Amino acid sequence: MPTLQAIDHCNENNAAMSALPTLFVPHGAPTFALRPGAAGAALAAAADRLPRPRAIVVVSAHWETAVPSVGVPAVTGTRRTIHDFRGFPEPLYNIDYPASGDAAIGTEVLAALAAAGFLAHPVERGLDHGAWIPLRLMYPAADIPVVPLALQHDQGPAYHHALGKALAGLPASGILIVASGNLTHNLRDYQTAHRDKTSPAYVAHFAEWIAERLAARDLDALLDYRAQAPDAARAHPSEEHLLPLFVALGAAGNEWHAERLHSGIDDHVLAMDSFALWPSSSGEQQ
Repeated sequence: MPTLQAIDHCNENNAAMSALPTLFVPHGAPTFALRPGAAGAALAAAADRLPRPRAIVVVSAHWETAVPSVGVPAVTGTRRTIHDFRGFPEPLYNIDYPASGDAAIGTEVLAALAAAGFLAHPVERGLDHGAWIPLRLMYPAADIPVVPLALQHDQGPAYHHALGKALAGLPASGILIVASGNLTHNLRDYQTAHRDKTSPAYVAHFAEWIAERLAARDLDALLDYRAQAPDAARAHPSEEHLLPLFVALGAAGNEWHAERLHSGIDDHVLAMDSFALWPSSSGEQQ
């Protein structure tokens, strides 16, 4: 399996850049932006050691549409930072992540989707907190163009895996695909756990099941997680926070291997695991 340190060493020696991995990253609660902790440090370390991408396609659990949609600005320029949450500390609402959009990159994403049969719509779209929180930790200078890609709220894992597969050629061209969600996400349990200061056992069990299936490259089981994973419905009463993982898996290509960048639990109920999914075609040692 390739390591981030090995990639960094190659960069230092000006070696030819291999294909980027696709990433599944957590965005946690909005307060993750203020208290990034170990999960945030892992994201920063990953970005620091990866080859610098020419653009980022970000898939956030907080942008769902009825049909495939890509954030393509009418003209290239700074994207709006969306503070799509209420009742959190005031400093969060003052955070701006002024990454630019890029009409040409957006058009490239639209073309890749169309070639696979996804007739996506170009829309004006800012960056919601599922996008800007992890990107701000990874690339704080906000100097890499960002193209958002929407989830489809009435579709499941197999569909989103196919959606990601349509983008499988982009990482080799220097476009980093960042899929942002959480391995567990139950808002009712979030409230209860904060009151009781306890972490339900299913949080760690479900996260470990996902990590084990990724390590085994068991795509069939992952796609059927709702039936096979422990407490799947409790870990995800709705699916939007896990669906980005399937986009990342599809974008990694037919042959991939997973590197777990971080594992841990924040706020008692949010599994903050992050993964790099490396395409075997990158030529790196597994």
